[in-house]
Amino acid sequence: MTEIIKHRGRLQFITHKTLHLDELAGAEAVLRGGCRWIQLRMKQATTNEIIEMGHKMRQLCDKYEATLIIDDHVELVKEIKADGVHLGQNDMPINEARATLGEQYIIGGTANTAEQAIEHYKRGADYVGCGPFRYTTTKQNLSPILGLDGYKDIIHRLNEAQINIPVVAIGGITLNDINDIMQTLVDGIALSGAILNAPNPTDETQNIVRIINTL
Repeated sequence: MTEIIKHRGRLQFITHKTLHLDELAGAEAVLRGGCRWIQLRMKQATTNEIIEMGHKMRQLCDKYEATLIIDDHVELVKEIKADGVHLGQNDMPINEARATLGEQYIIGGTANTAEQAIEHYKRGADYVGCGPFRYTTTKQNLSPILGLDGYKDIIHRLNEAQINIPVVAIGGITLNDINDIMQTLVDGIALSGAILNAPNPTDETQNIVRIINTL
């Protein structure tokens, strides 16, 4: 599981509906650009809307041999045939999600501190999404900003505790931040607005994948 996350999850795309692209069109644009990890996030949608979009997203991810993660909704993972779930601090606890889904599914958790990351690891998470790097408009109720020093501290403290869990940076990251962030020894980055707001999301994804692969 860790190897899949460290390979496909070096660039994670989080869906976000814009004026020009819905979740499916945005995902297809980044998949064409080389991204192989999609997190379906539809915060304001109904359960039926998530299920409908989830089935379409599953077919799209299968076409590109990409990993599909559902945000929040543990109860929909098996129905959509997703590869796993990502859980925020106020969602179902990681250990409960693991008990529900079993070992064959990927479970990620959001962390803002080393303590939270360690707790996720102890409860059975496969990776942690650490952020926010800086202020972002695509998520409400932000935790304190981490910045580069925050990631360095979290990685250092995980190493000190001899905990090996992939760490993915998230939150307000742009193309120009990628090199510096990856130098903190995180395993990957998660993007949304930085790609979707680009003039050509597919080209932007290709540029990002190229940068990540050279680091």
